[in-house]
Amino acid sequence: MLELKSLDAGYGGFQALFGVNLEVKAGEAVGVIGPNGAGKTTLMRVISGLIRPTRGTIAMESADVVATPPHLIVGLGIAHVPENRRLFPRLTVEDNLKMGAYMPKARAKFAERLDFVFDLFPRMKERRNQMAGTMSGGEQQMCAIGRALMSDPKLLLLDEPSAGLAPVVVQQVFELVKRIRSGGLTVLIVEQNVQQVLKVVDRAYLLEAGSIRASGTATEMLESDTVKQAYLGV
Repeated sequence: MLELKSLDAGYGGFQALFGVNLEVKAGEAVGVIGPNGAGKTTLMRVISGLIRPTRGTIAMESADVVATPPHLIVGLGIAHVPENRRLFPRLTVEDNLKMGAYMPKARAKFAERLDFVFDLFPRMKERRNQMAGTMSGGEQQMCAIGRALMSDPKLLLLDEPSAGLAPVVVQQVFELVKRIRSGGLTVLIVEQNVQQVLKVVDRAYLLEAGSIRASGTATEMLESDTVKQAYLGV
């Protein structure tokens, strides 16, 4: 479904990604793990068009993502839940969800998608008229994921969904990822919480200093000496 080849990217004169090759097949959940500063968020921003690569290609099904204007990339079926959620704090929960359905195709299915999100996140239905900025971190993460799902995406990009959340809420967020997956949605998730993310993905890539250092099934990555020593403390 998604394929990145020989991807370089960065900011100004700073290069953050070096020759990244990555593939996500339809129906898979794929993780990208690695330390702070590895380039994980840059990778997500390049896929969703927030920054452009300096070299390489990105294909989403048969579409050339690099050649697609950033505001139209969501129309290819890619929805991005950014790091730190990036909600509109002074808008209600429902208005934030409406922002996720701005594409004409999504607008036509607005009521259906809203019901889907409220079914997935009953708390969002309870809070629909509450200002998004007044909710807890976990509730805001639900709202951010719900906003992305409003576009009826084929591929959901999750950037550090556990960041800044209490351990019990982190568990809830990863349970939600499992539920989303069970509906057949394809997921690419970047995450520092290695043990949690490897419980919900099929495969994972290890990104260090902007380059892919290892890849394999979730089980292989859990058993990898490189991953154990660097990220699991064993």
